[in-house]
Amino acid sequence: MLRLPTEARSVAGTLPMAGKVILITGGTGGIGKATAIGLATIGARVGITGRDLARAEQAAADIRAASGNPAVAAFAADMTSQAEVRRLAVAVLDAYPQLHVLVNNVGGFWAHRHPTTDGLERTFALNHLAPFLLTNLLLDRLKASAPARVVTVSSGAQSMGRIAFDDLQGARNYSGQRAYNQSKLANVMFTNELARRLQDTGVTANSVHPGVVRTNFGAEDQAWFFTVVSRVVRPLLKTPAQGAQTPIYLASSPEVEGVTGKFFANRQPKTANKLASDPELTVRLWQVSADLVSMRPATP
Repeated sequence: MLRLPTEARSVAGTLPMAGKVILITGGTGGIGKATAIGLATIGARVGITGRDLARAEQAAADIRAASGNPAVAAFAADMTSQAEVRRLAVAVLDAYPQLHVLVNNVGGFWAHRHPTTDGLERTFALNHLAPFLLTNLLLDRLKASAPARVVTVSSGAQSMGRIAFDDLQGARNYSGQRAYNQSKLANVMFTNELARRLQDTGVTANSVHPGVVRTNFGAEDQAWFFTVVSRVVRPLLKTPAQGAQTPIYLASSPEVEGVTGKFFANRQPKTANKLASDPELTVRLWQVSADLVSMRPATP
């Protein structure tokens, strides 16, 4: 069962997130959908993204039914494609004159190397470059809507990550786990550098480890041992609703108003990989990422 933050209580009949607009990427299932239900339940106007429009619209209908909130919209985009991310940003800017929270939740794991339509390695493209590009395309809207928040879903795998600047795309030596660890560290490094760049704008940026959650994550391309281990440990994992608790907290709680550049787990700030706090590395990753996405502004 979804446990909403204790501070998320109705005051004089007004829900805590009434009037707030939130976009959640990867909201058709798992943690993203559970996060959307939680935030819609406390009054937010929520947009979710999914690769397939029909599936996204069905998920939006499910979220409306579960939350009792009709203000849930669906957007379709294959976020491994930079053109699709740009199209998504334009659609969001057109739909929402204000945007108070962006939850970068979409992600994936692939045991084998898959190139995207842009010729990039899929794990790095989806898990890091997609949120990097989308956040930057929506940043002016977030600033104009301040106070606003960016919440990026990372993983405990970030602790084992290293950024292979000489082989970011795994072209010479690919490992699914190593690529995933790298992308999740990149999430934290991006968040920390974003927080630094957003000082005094009223927009905060934090990253989160939601816990090990019982979802279909990585189902498209699993290594055999991943499949076997998943079957054994699946009953012991968190439910999506449990995994959504910290993203919901970071998106909505007054307790973290103004808190920025932190890595959270179980609704508490935690120590992340020390590489994520190295300013030279975070700036270098930002610059490399900006080059890889040919960063230019979106136009509504």
